[in-house]
Amino acid sequence: MKEEKENYLVSFLVIPFLLSRAAHNIIWISLSRYRTAKGNNRILDKSIEFEQVDRERNWDDQIIFNGILFYLGLMFIESAPRTPLWRTDGLIWTFLLHAGPVEFLYYWLHRALHHHYLYSRYHSHHHSSIVTEPITSVTHPFAEHISYYLLFLIPVLTTLFMGNTSLSTLAIYATYIDFMNNMGHCNFELIPKWLFSAFPPLKYLMYTPSYHSLHHTQFRTNYSLFMPFYDYVYGTMDKSSDTLYEKSLVRKEESPDVVHLTHLTTPESIYHLRLGFPYLASQPHKSNWYLWLMWPVTVWSMMITWIYGRTFTVERNAFKHLKIQTWAIPKYNIQYYMQWQKETINTMIENSILEAEDKGVRVLSLGLLNQEEGLNKNGELFLKRQPQLKTKLVDGSSLVVAVVINSILKGTTQVVLKGNLSKVAYSIALALCQGGIQVFTMLEYEYKKLQAKLSKEAGNNLVLSKSNTPKTWLVGDKLSEEEQLKAPKGTIFIPFSQFPPKKMRKDCSYNTTPAMLAPKHLENVDSCENWLPRRVMSAWRIAGILHAMEEWNVNECGDMMFDIEKIWQASLEHGFRPLTNVIDSKPN
Repeated sequence: MKEEKENYLVSFLVIPFLLSRAAHNIIWISLSRYRTAKGNNRILDKSIEFEQVDRERNWDDQIIFNGILFYLGLMFIESAPRTPLWRTDGLIWTFLLHAGPVEFLYYWLHRALHHHYLYSRYHSHHHSSIVTEPITSVTHPFAEHISYYLLFLIPVLTTLFMGNTSLSTLAIYATYIDFMNNMGHCNFELIPKWLFSAFPPLKYLMYTPSYHSLHHTQFRTNYSLFMPFYDYVYGTMDKSSDTLYEKSLVRKEESPDVVHLTHLTTPESIYHLRLGFPYLASQPHKSNWYLWLMWPVTVWSMMITWIYGRTFTVERNAFKHLKIQTWAIPKYNIQYYMQWQKETINTMIENSILEAEDKGVRVLSLGLLNQEEGLNKNGELFLKRQPQLKTKLVDGSSLVVAVVINSILKGTTQVVLKGNLSKVAYSIALALCQGGIQVFTMLEYEYKKLQAKLSKEAGNNLVLSKSNTPKTWLVGDKLSEEEQLKAPKGTIFIPFSQFPPKKMRKDCSYNTTPAMLAPKHLENVDSCENWLPRRVMSAWRIAGILHAMEEWNVNECGDMMFDIEKIWQASLEHGFRPLTNVIDSKPN
């Protein structure tokens, strides 16, 4: 009976242990992506693209494999279920065996894997990632995983058969392996110099992130697992190891040229931030059933964002000579419509603007932050509060108008304008009416508001009608389900809002929100922008880049609208391309 209870306890502990390993890896991913986006202590500047994210998406397979091995051990090794909670001598033996045979055998296995025969068939998969992330450390073909596990099992099985292993030893050893693996591939230096000064022999017993980074750029040096001792013994230590270490250690935080300011959207959007789940972030944001199973984490993250009051860096990009960063305000979409959150959000935005000013940022793109015009009058509030700002505030409205207008099929003579009448909506109506296209509106108060903004000549093309005959609908926020159902069969819905309408019709088509395909020289793109497809960037975000590239040195916020044709032509000249396809017609 006692043995059955012990067996049950050990079996029960396997799942929490595997979950803790997964959490450990995710924390490292988040920390690495956050630190490399900010730039301080970053080792390599080369970009990470979608191809690398896709290749490394199965990083958790080795955790599942670990669980299988544990359960096989419990089934076939008689003493395994009776493993005690703690044995000091077992812990000491485990690390002695690791420092001896494991490190030695790994060194020579690793050198063998760099022989062209094994490298081309196996190890090249791991080395496809020049710029590493923590999960790169476990991205290997299955045969390599087996060979590594055989090495790591040496201390585990030896202490097990010696009778001095323990559950704590197994957990500590696995955590040590994960910690060192993740640290070595995190692409930022974090080991302080005083540590090696206080204990000089440590340089033979612990590598640094910059030490292993050289192995991924030089290939024929720094083969050791975690302890560089054997690189020193066999003369394979890279001569630039110390130089790169010191250079990375003193590297300062990066000062961007352009900052795109955004915020969280739905509670589930936390999983699509590139800081946490790389593969989810590399896919357009949509609701998935398995995210509902994570509701405890979702609730916890929402509580953190409500308490945490500072903008954080989530992404860095490069566009020709420009350095670009994306900063996120920890507030969800619904909070922007809460009156009691208004001052808090505006304070956070203003603090972000002042931080950008201190860092010498040339253009700050307001992005999603102007979804509710009553919040700060499209950014006009900040110009009044900070009239001395050198950083230019750009809401991107002009490019949004240009993208929407150029999304309308050639030959179209009539369109319906529906949804919340924003600054963008008025500008679209004006541009279309001046261009001879009739703009239909179905509500009298909308008609009057639009008419007041148009010249007499342009106003002749504004039509108040409830017939809904046009099959091109330009739609903004607050488009109701009932209004969608009034559209004729075959209607194309073209959003001019920052959030897409809910797709209710199978017999209609829905364009994406205003966006363009980014050129190849936009670098370090490894995540999707909200619901947009890969390498597609919102017009609000592109506008900030164009203002900096063209050095226009003007604000575009409040009631100010930049030249629509000028910014459209600039977007094409810099390689951005319109989306020619309708995204989909599947209902949500």
